[in-house]
Amino acid sequence: MVVLPGLMLTMVLAMLDNMIIGTALPRIVEDLGGLAHLSWVVTAYVLGTTVSTPIWGKIGDLYGRKSIFMVSIVIFLIGSALCGMAGSSILGAEPGEGMAQLIAFRAIQGLGAGGLMVNVMAIIGDLVPPRERGQYQGIMAGVMSLAMIAGPLVGGFITDHLDWRWAFYVNLPLGAVALAMIAVKLHLPKLNNKVRIDWLGAVLLSVSIVAMVLITAWGGSEYAWGSPQILGLAALAVVTLGVFIVVERRVAEPIMPLQLFRNRNFTLISAIGFLLGFAMFGAINFLPLFQQTVQGASATNSGLLLLPMMGAAMVVSLFVGKAITSTGKYKIYPVIGGVGMVLGAWLLSTMGVGTPAWVTGVYIAVLGLGMGFLMQTTMLIAQNSVEQKDLGVASSTSTFFRSIGGSFGVSLFGAIFNNHFLSELTKHFGPQAAEQMAKGGTGGLNAAALAGMKEPARSGMLESLATSISGVFWWSIVFAVAVPVLAAFVKEIPLRGGAPVAPQEEETTPTSIKG
Repeated sequence: MVVLPGLMLTMVLAMLDNMIIGTALPRIVEDLGGLAHLSWVVTAYVLGTTVSTPIWGKIGDLYGRKSIFMVSIVIFLIGSALCGMAGSSILGAEPGEGMAQLIAFRAIQGLGAGGLMVNVMAIIGDLVPPRERGQYQGIMAGVMSLAMIAGPLVGGFITDHLDWRWAFYVNLPLGAVALAMIAVKLHLPKLNNKVRIDWLGAVLLSVSIVAMVLITAWGGSEYAWGSPQILGLAALAVVTLGVFIVVERRVAEPIMPLQLFRNRNFTLISAIGFLLGFAMFGAINFLPLFQQTVQGASATNSGLLLLPMMGAAMVVSLFVGKAITSTGKYKIYPVIGGVGMVLGAWLLSTMGVGTPAWVTGVYIAVLGLGMGFLMQTTMLIAQNSVEQKDLGVASSTSTFFRSIGGSFGVSLFGAIFNNHFLSELTKHFGPQAAEQMAKGGTGGLNAAALAGMKEPARSGMLESLATSISGVFWWSIVFAVAVPVLAAFVKEIPLRGGAPVAPQEEETTPTSIKG
Protein backbone atom coordinates (compact mmCIF):
# COMPACT_ATOMS: atom_id res chain seq x y z
CA MET A 1 0.00 0.00 0.00
CA VAL A 2 1.87 3.05 -1.31
CA VAL A 3 0.06 5.47 1.01
CA LEU A 4 1.19 3.61 4.14
CA PRO A 5 4.16 5.96 4.92
CA GLY A 6 1.78 8.94 4.93
CA LEU A 7 -0.63 7.16 7.25
CA MET A 8 2.24 6.15 9.54
CA LEU A 9 3.51 9.72 9.71
CA THR A 10 0.04 10.96 10.58
CA MET A 11 -0.19 8.33 13.32
CA VAL A 12 3.15 9.53 14.69
CA LEU A 13 1.78 13.09 14.81
CA ALA A 14 -1.27 11.97 16.77
CA MET A 15 0.67 9.84 19.26
CA LEU A 16 3.77 11.99 19.76
CA ASP A 17 2.04 15.19 20.75
CA ASN A 18 0.80 14.36 24.25
CA MET A 19 3.99 12.41 25.02
CA ILE A 20 6.17 15.39 24.10
CA ILE A 21 4.02 17.93 25.92
CA GLY A 22 3.84 15.81 29.08
CA THR A 23 7.62 16.04 29.45
CA ALA A 24 7.73 19.75 28.59
CA LEU A 25 4.93 20.80 30.97
CA PRO A 26 7.15 21.79 33.93
CA ARG A 27 9.18 24.14 31.68
CA ILE A 28 6.00 25.58 30.16
CA VAL A 29 4.69 26.37 33.64
CA GLU A 30 8.03 27.94 34.52
CA ASP A 31 7.74 30.28 31.53
CA LEU A 32 4.01 31.02 31.45
CA GLY A 33 3.09 30.50 35.13
CA GLY A 34 -0.30 29.10 36.15
CA LEU A 35 0.62 25.86 37.93
CA ALA A 36 -2.99 25.53 39.08
CA HIS A 37 -4.01 25.18 35.42
CA LEU A 38 -1.29 22.65 34.52
CA SER A 39 -3.66 19.76 33.92
CA TRP A 40 -5.80 21.84 31.54
CA VAL A 41 -2.99 21.94 28.98
CA VAL A 42 -3.55 18.20 28.58
CA THR A 43 -7.29 18.21 29.32
CA ALA A 44 -8.10 20.77 26.61
CA TYR A 45 -6.33 18.64 23.98
CA VAL A 46 -7.90 15.37 25.09
CA LEU A 47 -11.32 16.98 25.39
CA GLY A 48 -11.09 18.42 21.87
CA THR A 49 -10.02 15.02 20.55
CA THR A 50 -12.78 13.20 22.40
CA VAL A 51 -15.72 15.32 21.35
CA SER A 52 -14.60 15.47 17.71
CA THR A 53 -13.70 11.80 17.13
CA PRO A 54 -17.27 10.51 16.53
CA ILE A 55 -18.01 13.50 14.29
CA TRP A 56 -14.92 13.03 12.10
CA GLY A 57 -15.72 9.33 11.71
CA LYS A 58 -19.34 9.90 10.71
CA ILE A 59 -18.53 12.70 8.24
CA GLY A 60 -15.89 10.49 6.63
CA ASP A 61 -18.38 7.63 6.32
CA LEU A 62 -20.94 9.83 4.62
CA TYR A 63 -18.87 12.10 2.36
CA GLY A 64 -15.56 10.33 1.74
CA ARG A 65 -12.48 10.10 3.89
CA LYS A 66 -9.65 11.73 1.94
CA SER A 67 -10.81 15.36 2.02
CA ILE A 68 -12.05 15.03 5.62
CA PHE A 69 -8.71 13.51 6.63
CA MET A 70 -6.78 16.37 5.04
CA VAL A 71 -8.98 18.98 6.74
CA SER A 72 -8.31 17.39 10.14
CA ILE A 73 -4.53 17.49 9.49
CA VAL A 74 -4.72 21.19 8.56
CA ILE A 75 -6.68 22.04 11.73
CA PHE A 76 -4.16 20.09 13.82
CA LEU A 77 -1.25 22.03 12.24
CA ILE A 78 -2.97 25.40 12.76
CA GLY A 79 -3.53 24.51 16.41
CA SER A 80 0.12 23.45 16.75
CA ALA A 81 1.38 26.76 15.33
CA LEU A 82 -0.89 28.76 17.64
CA CYS A 83 0.22 26.72 20.68
CA GLY A 84 3.85 27.53 19.86
CA MET A 85 3.03 31.24 19.82
CA ALA A 86 0.99 31.24 23.05
CA GLY A 87 2.01 33.96 25.48
CA SER A 88 4.36 35.59 22.96
CA SER A 89 4.44 39.13 21.64
CA ILE A 90 3.36 37.79 18.23
CA LEU A 91 -0.16 37.37 19.58
CA GLY A 92 0.06 40.46 21.77
CA ALA A 93 -0.35 38.47 24.98
CA GLU A 94 -0.44 40.41 28.21
CA PRO A 95 1.44 39.07 31.27
CA GLY A 96 -0.50 36.20 32.78
CA GLU A 97 -2.47 35.44 29.59
CA GLY A 98 -0.05 32.90 28.17
CA MET A 99 -1.46 29.83 29.92
CA ALA A 100 -5.04 30.75 29.00
CA GLN A 101 -4.01 31.14 25.35
CA LEU A 102 -2.16 27.83 25.38
CA ILE A 103 -5.17 25.99 26.80
CA ALA A 104 -7.49 27.49 24.16
CA PHE A 105 -5.10 26.64 21.31
CA ARG A 106 -4.63 23.11 22.65
CA ALA A 107 -8.38 22.63 22.29
CA ILE A 108 -8.15 23.65 18.62
CA GLN A 109 -5.22 21.27 18.15
CA GLY A 110 -7.27 18.50 19.79
CA LEU A 111 -10.19 19.09 17.42
CA GLY A 112 -7.89 18.32 14.51
CA ALA A 113 -6.25 15.38 16.28
CA GLY A 114 -9.64 13.72 16.68
CA GLY A 115 -9.71 13.14 12.93
CA LEU A 116 -6.19 11.72 12.66
CA MET A 117 -6.43 8.39 14.49
CA VAL A 118 -9.98 7.51 13.46
CA ASN A 119 -9.34 8.22 9.78
CA VAL A 120 -6.06 6.26 9.67
CA MET A 121 -7.81 3.13 10.95
CA ALA A 122 -10.84 3.69 8.71
CA ILE A 123 -8.70 4.19 5.59
CA ILE A 124 -6.88 0.92 6.25
CA GLY A 125 -10.32 -0.69 6.55
CA ASP A 126 -11.34 0.82 3.21
CA LEU A 127 -8.21 -0.27 1.30
CA VAL A 128 -7.22 -3.60 2.82
CA PRO A 129 -9.27 -6.84 2.70
CA PRO A 130 -10.12 -8.29 6.13
CA ARG A 131 -7.76 -11.27 5.97
CA GLU A 132 -4.80 -8.97 5.18
CA ARG A 133 -5.74 -6.16 7.53
CA GLY A 134 -4.01 -7.63 10.57
CA GLN A 135 -0.49 -7.14 9.22
CA TYR A 136 -1.12 -3.45 8.56
CA GLN A 137 -2.70 -2.93 11.96
CA GLY A 138 0.34 -4.66 13.44
CA ILE A 139 2.61 -2.13 11.71
CA MET A 140 0.49 0.70 13.10
CA ALA A 141 0.63 -0.81 16.60
CA GLY A 142 4.42 -0.88 16.32
CA VAL A 143 4.48 2.76 15.19
CA MET A 144 2.26 3.73 18.13
CA SER A 145 4.54 1.94 20.58
CA LEU A 146 7.66 3.57 19.15
CA ALA A 147 5.97 6.96 19.31
CA MET A 148 5.10 6.37 22.97
CA ILE A 149 8.77 5.64 23.67
CA ALA A 150 10.19 8.42 21.47
CA GLY A 151 7.76 11.11 22.65
CA PRO A 152 9.21 11.67 26.15
CA LEU A 153 12.75 11.61 24.72
CA VAL A 154 11.95 14.15 22.01
CA GLY A 155 10.06 16.28 24.52
CA GLY A 156 12.96 16.17 26.96
CA PHE A 157 15.54 17.03 24.29
CA ILE A 158 13.49 19.96 22.98
CA THR A 159 12.89 21.28 26.49
CA ASP A 160 16.55 21.03 27.52
CA HIS A 161 18.22 22.21 24.31
CA LEU A 162 15.59 24.29 22.49
CA ASP A 163 12.69 26.53 23.48
CA TRP A 164 9.64 24.60 24.72
CA ARG A 165 7.69 26.14 21.83
CA TRP A 166 9.45 23.73 19.47
CA ALA A 167 7.50 20.94 21.15
CA PHE A 168 4.63 22.31 19.04
CA TYR A 169 6.53 23.66 16.03
CA VAL A 170 8.03 20.21 15.36
CA ASN A 171 4.58 19.12 14.16
CA LEU A 172 4.60 21.58 11.26
CA PRO A 173 7.22 20.02 8.92
CA LEU A 174 6.08 16.49 9.76
CA GLY A 175 2.45 17.41 9.14
CA ALA A 176 3.27 19.17 5.87
CA VAL A 177 5.03 16.06 4.55
CA ALA A 178 2.15 13.82 5.65
CA LEU A 179 -0.39 16.16 4.03
CA ALA A 180 1.49 16.16 0.73
CA MET A 181 1.80 12.36 0.70
CA ILE A 182 -1.90 11.90 1.45
CA ALA A 183 -2.87 14.39 -1.27
CA VAL A 184 -0.75 12.68 -3.94
CA LYS A 185 -0.82 8.99 -2.98
CA LEU A 186 -4.23 8.39 -1.41
CA HIS A 187 -7.00 7.55 -3.86
CA LEU A 188 -10.46 6.92 -2.42
CA PRO A 189 -13.90 7.21 -4.03
CA LYS A 190 -15.71 10.48 -3.36
CA LEU A 191 -19.09 10.07 -1.74
CA ASN A 192 -22.08 12.38 -1.86
CA ASN A 193 -24.37 10.78 0.67
CA LYS A 194 -27.72 12.48 1.12
CA VAL A 195 -28.12 11.19 4.67
CA ARG A 196 -28.06 14.06 7.15
CA ILE A 197 -25.38 14.13 9.83
CA ASP A 198 -26.63 13.84 13.39
CA TRP A 199 -25.46 17.33 14.36
CA LEU A 200 -27.95 17.57 17.22
CA GLY A 201 -26.60 14.37 18.76
CA ALA A 202 -23.03 15.59 18.30
CA VAL A 203 -23.77 18.91 20.05
CA LEU A 204 -25.65 17.23 22.92
CA LEU A 205 -22.85 14.71 23.48
CA SER A 206 -20.18 17.43 23.39
CA VAL A 207 -22.04 19.65 25.88
CA SER A 208 -22.57 16.73 28.26
CA ILE A 209 -18.89 15.72 28.11
CA VAL A 210 -17.65 19.29 28.66
CA ALA A 211 -20.00 19.74 31.62
CA MET A 212 -18.82 16.51 33.25
CA VAL A 213 -15.16 17.38 32.76
CA LEU A 214 -15.69 20.84 34.26
CA ILE A 215 -17.31 19.23 37.30
CA THR A 216 -14.25 17.07 37.91
CA ALA A 217 -11.88 19.99 37.27
CA TRP A 218 -13.66 22.67 39.31
CA GLY A 219 -15.42 20.69 42.03
CA GLY A 220 -13.84 21.28 45.42
CA SER A 221 -11.19 23.67 44.04
CA GLU A 222 -12.66 26.56 42.05
CA TYR A 223 -16.13 26.00 43.50
CA ALA A 224 -17.57 24.01 46.40
CA TRP A 225 -19.19 20.71 45.47
CA GLY A 226 -22.59 22.02 46.59
CA SER A 227 -22.23 25.40 44.85
CA PRO A 228 -24.74 26.57 42.22
CA GLN A 229 -22.02 26.34 39.55
CA ILE A 230 -21.25 22.67 40.17
CA LEU A 231 -24.89 21.70 40.67
CA GLY A 232 -25.80 23.59 37.51
CA LEU A 233 -23.12 21.76 35.51
CA ALA A 234 -24.35 18.44 36.91
CA ALA A 235 -27.91 19.24 35.86
CA LEU A 236 -26.69 20.30 32.40
CA ALA A 237 -24.71 17.07 32.00
CA VAL A 238 -27.64 14.86 33.03
CA VAL A 239 -30.22 16.68 30.89
CA THR A 240 -28.09 16.81 27.74
CA LEU A 241 -27.10 13.15 28.14
CA GLY A 242 -30.77 12.16 28.54
CA VAL A 243 -31.81 14.12 25.47
CA PHE A 244 -28.85 12.67 23.56
CA ILE A 245 -30.08 9.13 24.28
CA VAL A 246 -33.56 10.03 23.04
CA VAL A 247 -32.17 11.59 19.85
CA GLU A 248 -29.86 8.66 19.12
CA ARG A 249 -32.81 6.27 19.27
CA ARG A 250 -34.65 8.17 16.56
CA VAL A 251 -32.14 9.44 13.98
CA ALA A 252 -31.23 7.47 10.87
CA GLU A 253 -27.46 7.86 11.27
CA PRO A 254 -26.67 8.21 14.99
CA ILE A 255 -23.26 9.49 16.05
CA MET A 256 -23.07 6.63 18.58
CA PRO A 257 -25.42 3.66 17.92
CA LEU A 258 -26.84 2.69 21.30
CA GLN A 259 -27.64 -0.89 20.30
CA LEU A 260 -23.95 -1.71 20.64
CA PHE A 261 -24.31 -1.45 24.41
CA ARG A 262 -26.80 -4.31 24.49
CA ASN A 263 -23.77 -6.55 24.06
CA ARG A 264 -22.32 -7.33 27.50
CA ASN A 265 -18.74 -7.68 26.31
CA PHE A 266 -18.81 -4.39 24.43
CA THR A 267 -20.22 -2.53 27.44
CA LEU A 268 -17.69 -4.07 29.81
CA ILE A 269 -14.73 -3.40 27.54
CA SER A 270 -15.85 0.21 27.00
CA ALA A 271 -15.82 0.70 30.77
CA ILE A 272 -12.37 -0.93 31.02
CA GLY A 273 -11.07 1.33 28.22
CA PHE A 274 -12.41 4.34 30.11
CA LEU A 275 -10.46 3.30 33.22
CA LEU A 276 -7.34 2.55 31.16
CA GLY A 277 -7.45 6.13 29.87
CA PHE A 278 -7.53 7.30 33.47
CA ALA A 279 -4.30 5.46 34.30
CA MET A 280 -2.39 6.27 31.09
CA PHE A 281 -2.94 10.01 31.10
CA GLY A 282 -2.62 10.34 34.87
CA ALA A 283 0.80 8.68 34.86
CA ILE A 284 2.13 10.59 31.86
CA ASN A 285 0.90 13.91 33.25
CA PHE A 286 2.32 13.71 36.79
CA LEU A 287 5.39 11.47 36.60
CA PRO A 288 7.58 14.03 34.75
CA LEU A 289 6.59 16.65 37.33
CA PHE A 290 7.73 14.34 40.14
CA GLN A 291 10.96 13.41 38.37
CA GLN A 292 11.95 16.96 37.41
CA THR A 293 11.05 18.67 40.69
CA VAL A 294 11.34 16.14 43.52
CA GLN A 295 14.10 14.00 41.98
CA GLY A 296 15.85 16.86 40.15
CA ALA A 297 15.97 15.19 36.73
CA SER A 298 16.37 17.21 33.57
CA ALA A 299 13.55 17.17 31.05
CA THR A 300 15.52 14.80 28.80
CA ASN A 301 16.29 12.45 31.70
CA SER A 302 12.67 12.47 32.85
CA GLY A 303 11.75 11.37 29.32
CA LEU A 304 14.30 8.55 29.58
CA LEU A 305 12.90 7.60 32.98
CA LEU A 306 9.50 6.98 31.38
CA LEU A 307 11.03 4.34 29.09
CA PRO A 308 10.38 1.45 31.51
CA MET A 309 6.63 2.09 31.33
CA MET A 310 6.50 2.49 27.56
CA GLY A 311 8.94 -0.36 26.88
CA ALA A 312 7.12 -2.77 29.19
CA ALA A 313 3.77 -1.87 27.61
CA MET A 314 5.14 -2.39 24.07
CA VAL A 315 6.79 -5.77 24.78
CA VAL A 316 3.79 -7.17 26.65
CA SER A 317 1.37 -5.87 24.02
CA LEU A 318 3.29 -7.67 21.24
CA PHE A 319 3.47 -10.87 23.32
CA VAL A 320 -0.24 -10.79 24.10
CA GLY A 321 -1.11 -10.20 20.44
CA LYS A 322 0.85 -13.29 19.35
CA ALA A 323 -0.53 -15.40 22.19
CA ILE A 324 -4.12 -14.52 21.32
CA THR A 325 -3.51 -15.28 17.65
CA SER A 326 -2.07 -18.72 18.41
CA THR A 327 -4.52 -19.80 21.14
CA GLY A 328 -7.67 -17.80 20.44
CA LYS A 329 -7.98 -17.13 24.18
CA TYR A 330 -8.09 -13.57 25.51
CA LYS A 331 -10.21 -13.26 28.67
CA ILE A 332 -7.33 -13.77 31.11
CA TYR A 333 -5.25 -10.88 29.75
CA PRO A 334 -7.44 -7.93 30.81
CA VAL A 335 -7.74 -9.53 34.25
CA ILE A 336 -3.94 -9.76 34.56
CA GLY A 337 -3.61 -6.24 33.16
CA GLY A 338 -6.04 -4.86 35.73
CA VAL A 339 -4.13 -6.48 38.58
CA GLY A 340 -0.89 -5.03 37.16
CA MET A 341 -2.42 -1.55 37.03
CA VAL A 342 -3.54 -1.79 40.66
CA LEU A 343 -0.09 -2.94 41.77
CA GLY A 344 1.65 -0.23 39.74
CA ALA A 345 -0.62 2.51 41.10
CA TRP A 346 -0.06 1.32 44.67
CA LEU A 347 3.71 1.28 44.23
CA LEU A 348 3.68 4.80 42.77
CA SER A 349 1.56 6.01 45.67
CA THR A 350 4.38 5.08 48.07
CA MET A 351 6.89 7.47 46.43
CA GLY A 352 8.35 10.24 48.56
CA VAL A 353 11.17 12.78 48.64
CA GLY A 354 13.78 10.07 49.22
CA THR A 355 12.62 7.65 46.49
CA PRO A 356 15.55 6.96 44.08
CA ALA A 357 15.04 7.31 40.35
CA TRP A 358 15.70 3.59 39.71
CA VAL A 359 12.95 2.63 42.17
CA THR A 360 10.53 4.94 40.37
CA GLY A 361 11.57 3.20 37.12
CA VAL A 362 10.66 -0.21 38.56
CA TYR A 363 7.30 1.09 39.74
CA ILE A 364 6.33 2.60 36.41
CA ALA A 365 7.50 -0.57 34.61
CA VAL A 366 4.93 -2.50 36.67
CA LEU A 367 2.25 -0.02 35.58
CA GLY A 368 3.43 -0.43 31.99
CA LEU A 369 3.11 -4.21 32.22
CA GLY A 370 -0.50 -3.83 33.29
CA MET A 371 -1.21 -1.40 30.47
CA GLY A 372 0.42 -3.76 27.94
CA PHE A 373 -2.00 -6.55 28.80
CA LEU A 374 -4.91 -4.17 28.15
CA MET A 375 -4.01 -1.89 25.23
CA GLN A 376 -4.53 -4.24 22.27
CA THR A 377 -6.84 -6.65 24.05
CA THR A 378 -9.55 -4.08 24.74
CA MET A 379 -9.80 -3.12 21.06
CA LEU A 380 -9.78 -6.77 19.97
CA ILE A 381 -12.62 -7.69 22.33
CA ALA A 382 -14.63 -4.62 21.27
CA GLN A 383 -14.31 -5.54 17.59
CA ASN A 384 -15.06 -9.20 18.21
CA SER A 385 -18.20 -8.32 20.18
CA VAL A 386 -20.08 -6.82 17.22
CA GLU A 387 -21.10 -7.84 13.72
CA GLN A 388 -18.71 -7.19 10.85
CA LYS A 389 -20.84 -4.28 9.60
CA ASP A 390 -20.37 -2.52 12.95
CA LEU A 391 -16.62 -3.10 13.18
CA GLY A 392 -15.64 0.48 12.43
CA VAL A 393 -18.14 2.17 14.71
CA ALA A 394 -17.19 -0.26 17.50
CA SER A 395 -13.53 0.75 17.10
CA SER A 396 -14.46 4.44 17.10
CA THR A 397 -16.66 4.09 20.18
CA SER A 398 -14.00 2.11 22.03
CA THR A 399 -11.45 4.83 21.24
CA PHE A 400 -13.93 7.45 22.38
CA PHE A 401 -14.32 5.88 25.82
CA ARG A 402 -10.57 5.60 26.28
CA SER A 403 -10.20 9.26 25.32
CA ILE A 404 -12.97 10.46 27.61
CA GLY A 405 -11.43 8.40 30.40
CA GLY A 406 -8.18 10.26 29.82
CA SER A 407 -9.99 13.59 29.80
CA PHE A 408 -11.80 12.87 33.06
CA GLY A 409 -8.67 11.37 34.59
CA VAL A 410 -6.46 14.37 33.90
CA SER A 411 -9.15 16.78 35.14
CA LEU A 412 -9.94 14.82 38.28
CA PHE A 413 -6.32 14.06 39.14
CA GLY A 414 -5.43 17.69 38.42
CA ALA A 415 -8.10 18.86 40.87
CA ILE A 416 -6.89 16.34 43.48
CA PHE A 417 -3.29 17.48 43.02
CA ASN A 418 -4.17 21.18 43.27
CA ASN A 419 -6.24 20.71 46.44
CA HIS A 420 -3.65 18.47 48.09
CA PHE A 421 -0.76 20.73 47.07
CA LEU A 422 -2.44 23.84 48.50
CA SER A 423 -3.22 21.96 51.71
CA GLU A 424 0.38 20.78 52.07
CA LEU A 425 1.80 24.23 51.33
CA THR A 426 -0.54 25.74 53.91
CA LYS A 427 0.71 23.24 56.46
CA HIS A 428 4.34 24.21 55.80
CA PHE A 429 4.14 27.94 54.97
CA GLY A 430 0.77 29.30 56.07
CA PRO A 431 -2.29 30.21 53.98
CA GLN A 432 -1.08 33.48 52.38
CA ALA A 433 2.29 32.16 51.21
CA ALA A 434 0.69 28.89 50.15
CA GLU A 435 -1.80 30.69 47.90
CA GLN A 436 1.01 32.60 46.20
CA MET A 437 3.17 29.50 45.71
CA ALA A 438 0.28 27.43 44.34
CA LYS A 439 -0.32 30.09 41.67
CA GLY A 440 3.31 29.98 40.53
CA GLY A 441 4.55 32.86 42.61
CA THR A 442 7.80 31.02 43.44
CA GLY A 443 9.26 31.79 40.02
CA GLY A 444 8.83 28.32 38.62
CA LEU A 445 8.93 24.78 39.93
CA ASN A 446 12.18 23.56 38.40
CA ALA A 447 15.28 21.93 39.83
CA ALA A 448 17.33 25.15 39.69
CA ALA A 449 14.69 27.23 41.49
CA LEU A 450 14.18 24.56 44.14
CA ALA A 451 17.93 24.20 44.66
CA GLY A 452 18.15 27.95 45.24
CA MET A 453 15.55 27.91 48.00
CA LYS A 454 16.82 28.07 51.57
CA GLU A 455 16.03 25.48 54.17
CA PRO A 456 13.54 24.69 55.59
CA ALA A 457 11.52 26.23 52.71
CA ARG A 458 13.07 23.89 50.15
CA SER A 459 12.28 20.78 52.20
CA GLY A 460 8.73 21.98 52.73
CA MET A 461 8.20 22.55 49.02
CA LEU A 462 9.66 19.16 48.04
CA GLU A 463 7.60 17.39 50.69
CA SER A 464 4.45 19.17 49.50
CA LEU A 465 5.08 18.17 45.89
CA ALA A 466 5.94 14.55 46.68
CA THR A 467 2.97 14.06 48.99
CA SER A 468 0.54 15.66 46.52
CA ILE A 469 1.72 13.59 43.55
CA SER A 470 1.71 10.31 45.52
CA GLY A 471 -1.82 11.24 46.63
CA VAL A 472 -2.89 11.31 42.98
CA PHE A 473 -1.78 7.69 42.60
CA TRP A 474 -3.58 6.70 45.81
CA TRP A 475 -6.80 7.92 44.23
CA SER A 476 -6.00 6.13 40.96
CA ILE A 477 -6.09 2.82 42.85
CA VAL A 478 -9.82 3.33 43.42
CA PHE A 479 -10.43 3.31 39.66
CA ALA A 480 -7.81 0.68 38.80
CA VAL A 481 -9.38 -1.88 41.15
CA ALA A 482 -12.52 -1.90 38.99
CA VAL A 483 -10.60 -3.09 35.89
CA PRO A 484 -9.93 -6.74 36.90
CA VAL A 485 -13.38 -6.94 38.48
CA LEU A 486 -15.08 -5.90 35.24
CA ALA A 487 -12.75 -8.06 33.14
CA ALA A 488 -13.77 -11.14 35.14
CA PHE A 489 -17.30 -10.80 33.71
CA VAL A 490 -16.16 -10.73 30.05
CA LYS A 491 -17.48 -13.73 28.14
CA GLU A 492 -14.88 -15.43 25.95
CA ILE A 493 -16.50 -15.53 22.50
CA PRO A 494 -14.52 -17.38 19.77
CA LEU A 495 -12.52 -14.98 17.62
CA ARG A 496 -13.65 -14.40 14.06
CA GLY A 497 -11.32 -14.57 11.11
CA GLY A 498 -10.07 -18.13 11.32
CA ALA A 499 -11.75 -19.21 8.10
CA PRO A 500 -10.74 -17.82 4.70
CA VAL A 501 -12.78 -14.89 3.45
CA ALA A 502 -14.93 -15.59 0.40
CA PRO A 503 -14.18 -13.51 -2.73
CA GLN A 504 -17.56 -11.76 -2.72
CA GLU A 505 -17.04 -10.76 0.93
CA GLU A 506 -13.64 -9.26 0.10
CA GLU A 507 -15.21 -7.04 -2.54
CA THR A 508 -18.01 -5.71 -0.41
CA THR A 509 -16.48 -5.50 3.05
CA PRO A 510 -14.07 -2.54 2.55
CA THR A 511 -16.93 -0.26 1.44
CA SER A 512 -19.06 -1.27 4.43
CA ILE A 513 -16.43 -0.59 7.09
CA LYS A 514 -17.32 2.35 9.29
CA GLY A 515 -14.70 4.68 10.72
